[in-house]
Amino acid sequence: MGIRTVFTDHSLFGFEDAASILTNKLLVGTLKNVDAVICVSHTGRENTVLRGELFETDPSNPTKLVVRENVYVIPNSLVAESFKPGPPNLSDTITIVVLSRLAYRKGIDLLVATAPRICAAFPEVRFVVGGDGPKLIDLLQMREKHLLQDRIELLGPVRHSDVQSVLHQGVIFMNTSLTESFGIAILEAACAGLYVVSTRVGGVPEILPKDMISFAEPDEDDVFRAMSEAINLVSAGKHDPQKAHERVKTFYNWEDVATRTEKVYDAVVKSPQMELWERMRRTMQLGPFAGPIYTIILIVDCLFFLFLEWWMPREDLDYVNFHWNTKKFVQLAQKGRQRTADS
Repeated sequence: MGIRTVFTDHSLFGFEDAASILTNKLLVGTLKNVDAVICVSHTGRENTVLRGELFETDPSNPTKLVVRENVYVIPNSLVAESFKPGPPNLSDTITIVVLSRLAYRKGIDLLVATAPRICAAFPEVRFVVGGDGPKLIDLLQMREKHLLQDRIELLGPVRHSDVQSVLHQGVIFMNTSLTESFGIAILEAACAGLYVVSTRVGGVPEILPKDMISFAEPDEDDVFRAMSEAINLVSAGKHDPQKAHERVKTFYNWEDVATRTEKVYDAVVKSPQMELWERMRRTMQLGPFAGPIYTIILIVDCLFFLFLEWWMPREDLDYVNFHWNTKKFVQLAQKGRQRTADS
């Protein structure tokens, strides 16, 4: 319909199973005529470019394909003041925190396999697991089988407002995801001063410096190795939670993310609008079957839009006029931060 559109992608998908093939084909049709695409990591960008076929012929070399220039990478962020480190751990107990949806793609099978080994190798270790999902039953069975009721605490669903209090219970954050575009939970844990251990998947290696995180392949033995190294590192006092918090504050902030996002939208608004014929030409490139179907849908949408313009002209519509007061917004934001700090 010619409406300026920016698509933001937060996920990674595969290419092999039937569901992914169908989803990717729908994505190709959806992204053919969007004005810009924003991804949260470079790995996510590569995945979206391949799934959405966001490439075109190089004008200087017709045999070469190049990625479209309107695909951007803007990471997630967080409010660092909401994830301050807790009081120092004065006991010998090493608490490992896991906050995740308890599903297969989050690697809960790896957690089920490695948690008993870690508990057996390190008597001072305990687990705090927050989250809900179909794999909860596997965790319960593992805890019963190995008699670890006093070593593994299952919290169930955790509200986002309670995440900081859960993170304050631990010194190590464990992530066993099998696929992850960015991993905001990792960022929150690092900001709260926890040392992070994660599987090396997706965009996770882009989040933190190497000295703040240990990586493992999505394999039981390698996860156990990485966790053992992290436990020894934390026990030796080689990780400073407050320093980690200060570093994350300099890495991520919403003001920078908002500025970069605003530039993308501003570029879209200032760019030439794509003509109907060009949108139809791009849509027909979907193939001998999908191309005509998507093109017919496009034409029907445009005809319906013209009918609405005739039936209810935009000149007769009432528009809401609102003047954006930047100073007032800054004052309200500062008050909100102050309330968060006081609480």
